[in-house]
Amino acid sequence: MNIANEIKKLAKERDAIILAHNYQRPEIQDIADFTGDSLELSTKARDCKQSVIIFCGVHFMAETAKILSPHKRVIIPRVDAGCPMADMVTKDALILKKKAYPDYKVVTYVNSTADVKALSDACCTSSNATKVVENIESDKILFVPDRNLGHYVSRFVKKDFIFWNGFCPTHERLRVEDILMKKQEYPHAKVLVHPECRPEVVDMADKALSTSGITKFCREDDSDTFIIGTEEGILHRLKKESPHKKFILASKKLICPNMKLTSLEDLYNALLNMESEIYLSDVVIKEARKALERMYELNK
Repeated sequence: MNIANEIKKLAKERDAIILAHNYQRPEIQDIADFTGDSLELSTKARDCKQSVIIFCGVHFMAETAKILSPHKRVIIPRVDAGCPMADMVTKDALILKKKAYPDYKVVTYVNSTADVKALSDACCTSSNATKVVENIESDKILFVPDRNLGHYVSRFVKKDFIFWNGFCPTHERLRVEDILMKKQEYPHAKVLVHPECRPEVVDMADKALSTSGITKFCREDDSDTFIIGTEEGILHRLKKESPHKKFILASKKLICPNMKLTSLEDLYNALLNMESEIYLSDVVIKEARKALERMYELNK
């Protein structure tokens, strides 16, 4: 059996679109109908004509697609593909924090569960967080759950911040020493990092960008060598889009095990059996959708 051909055949039969995050395995990215960051993928899921979404990513991403497309079936090939950062904030913990700080608007990174989004005033992504925080009608911000992204935003928006003590374990592993070592080896390379990295690592970078921002910058910039400070899966896309350029991973530690769980066999089985579907209550969908729609409004 040619599994790639069978996947394409099943996807057509099931009226399914295959979406893959930039951090997925190369073979998953190659077979996907669309590859992007979490917001790009959820927006694609919302706007596509297919009735079934096969989401190759982690659980919160598939939930976000379901929130934006409640009438569609959203299936995640690996239901155990979670996100440690998303797990660092719970519904109950956020309720308590909101009671303690009632004057603060809750801006929640999309790397969060549907229950947490439902308690938020607005969501944001790494690419639009600054605009969302800048435009929301409050000078007091409770930023959830990523302290590093929140700190990054606070560089550009002068408001009163409370940062939830969450972080991405993968990006947290990147250290200043890693950047310095790569810069010694490639002194003329531009350093691009994700704003989920530690503040001192962001200080070392030429640019701090979302994954979609990194891919766009590398396509358009005249430089030929880049040190990349985000999950290693993005290198596959970067090399495909700019084969004449050189991309160096800032550290071998930049691997998210959850993003690497999904295999072609998992994708095939998901299409074959149509299991591992995302289910959310109508109440959660309604409230979480408000926060996501508010994000689109504030991203001006």
